Amino acid sequence: MKSLPLRALFAAAVTLALVAIAAADTVLKPDDYVAIIGDSITEQKLYSLYMEDYLLMCQPASHLRTTQFGWGGETSWGFANRMENDMIRFHPSVATTCFGMNDGAYSPMNPEKANHYREGQTSVVEKLKNGGVRVIVVGSPGCVDADTFKRDPNMALMYNKTLSEERDIAREVAKAQGVLFADVITPMIEAMTKAKEKYGKEYHLAGGDGVHPSENGHLVMAYAFLKALGCDGDLGHINIDLAGAKAEASGGHKVTSTTIGNGKANLEIESTRYPFCFDGDPTKPNATRGVIEFFPFNADLNRLTLKVTGVSPAGAKVTWGPETKHFTSEQLAAGINLADQFLDNPFCEPFKKVQDQIRNQQFYETPLVKSLVHFTPDYQKFLPDDTAAFIDKAIRHDKELAEASSAAVVPVKHTLVIEEGS
Repeated sequence: MKSLPLRALFAAAVTLALVAIAAADTVLKPDDYVAIIGDSITEQKLYSLYMEDYLLMCQPASHLRTTQFGWGGETSWGFANRMENDMIRFHPSVATTCFGMNDGAYSPMNPEKANHYREGQTSVVEKLKNGGVRVIVVGSPGCVDADTFKRDPNMALMYNKTLSEERDIAREVAKAQGVLFADVITPMIEAMTKAKEKYGKEYHLAGGDGVHPSENGHLVMAYAFLKALGCDGDLGHINIDLAGAKAEASGGHKVTSTTIGNGKANLEIESTRYPFCFDGDPTKPNATRGVIEFFPFNADLNRLTLKVTGVSPAGAKVTWGPETKHFTSEQLAAGINLADQFLDNPFCEPFKKVQDQIRNQQFYETPLVKSLVHFTPDYQKFLPDDTAAFIDKAIRHDKELAEASSAAVVPVKHTLVIEEGS
């Protein structure tokens, strides 16, 4: 057997080193358990729902599990005081935090308030580290709505300034502690400004009460946290060569049947990885479909790419699900994002079924944490022999519900048709 030349050995060593670096830079690992922590905005179970939707169906890593730990009225220092009993016992490997709305006391910032917030955030991070959490994302608070917060734009300007100053403190804490940071308020304000320009002042992004977002604002929040967790948005590729009569798919998708000829391709595809799907009236705040126009969710997090080569200058029509759209040959050769171009697609119904299962899981988690786990010390005073087994069983049931959510992500069979012509 011949030995490899020195150059080849060096190239192999460089390749292995680059692979190792890439693996080390990947934030989420297979089998990670993500804790989503925050106040009443987290307890709404919307941005946490969208995050779990994404982690299970879009699959930035395999076999991810999630629990939401929202608690109405909470502050960073309040959570720090109770987190060992209420959250650390779950042993997550990843945690995101979102505090500041209540910490700011709905009033202008001052040095005492800034120090209290900094100390609270620092305490939370240090206790998460001590609890064995590998990845920590310190999130900034979101924004209040420019028009519905106290029905006074001046009050909204005042409090968004406070919340922005808290964002800067949260970023400083994350840097000092060597953990990740999610800027939640900036994309929310940017999307809110653009949306109101199109739909008017009553299109709120931070809720009818100015504080608790509807589905639109929560999708922006989920985006900020998923980006901070390193999700790259590459959900797979489908490549078709009309001239060469070839087709292939990758990244959780496989072509099971192909008919190509005479300027037409008909593909049967099976996918274990879903694109993120949106619903609702795009003109309404309680929908996810309209707000995606105002921030780059699809471009950054939701790309299922179709590339078609060998197309005549007239371009081709693409049919996926109930919709048909025409694209130029240049667009098809460069690649189109099916998830962005076809909002009504074959994954919408399967996506909703999984989301319903996740919603059921997360609705169990609020009373689990607030009514059962939180009062464990009290139970132990009266039932010292029975409490541990009872709480373990309650937490185990949450894991069973999470497993049911994961099991609901079943392969989807769908058809993609390409036809040359206008």
